Amino acid sequence: MADTYDQETENAIFRARLISAALPYMLRYEDKVVVVKYGGHAMGDAELSKAFARDITMLETSGVKPVVVHGGGPQIGEMLKKLDIQSEFRGGLRVTDKRTIHVVEMVLAGSINKEIVMAINAEGGKAVGLSGKDGNMVVAEKVRRTEIDPDSNIEKVIDLGFVGEPKRVNRAVIDMLLGAELIPVIAPVAPGADGETYNVNADTFAG
Repeated sequence: MADTYDQETENAIFRARLISAALPYMLRYEDKVVVVKYGGHAMGDAELSKAFARDITMLETSGVKPVVVHGGGPQIGEMLKKLDIQSEFRGGLRVTDKRTIHVVEMVLAGSINKEIVMAINAEGGKAVGLSGKDGNMVVAEKVRRTEIDPDSNIEKVIDLGFVGEPKRVNRAVIDMLLGAELIPVIAPVAPGADGETYNVNADTFAG
């Protein structure tokens, strides 16, 4: 029991010192919107996930306005494997067919998004889960990529399926949530002008 207490005390002291050191920088960014990208690989550790949620809550409490955009590549891959759906990457992007995009949306906008929201709320924050579909926040367009065919040395178009990139962003919903001192947690899936759902790389979405 004493060991647990000592460890908790040390952690509390460390956090207090960290906050004290970071406070001048936090004040510099007071009322500024900061987009935080949370990668899928970092979610695999329960302690890291809890620490992330605590840090996001601390940022909001200090006056910064965090917006979390999360990935979930490993979790998507795991679910596809369970469902016996083959996964292929080209140019660092997942080739996303009709079956895959349904799984992507289920994992990103469903389980992962809500887990992050719950973690932040458990640390005293007030998080709200969204995707690019909500409030027409993001409209995506199909990604166009090319590669050189090694045999013919001719440039060819790669069809990545339902992989998109942001074409238009409407901040109205985000600004409304931030104005209410809520923390938006956004899954990077978005509709296209063609009515289809697109998987958007989290780094591109956050940028």
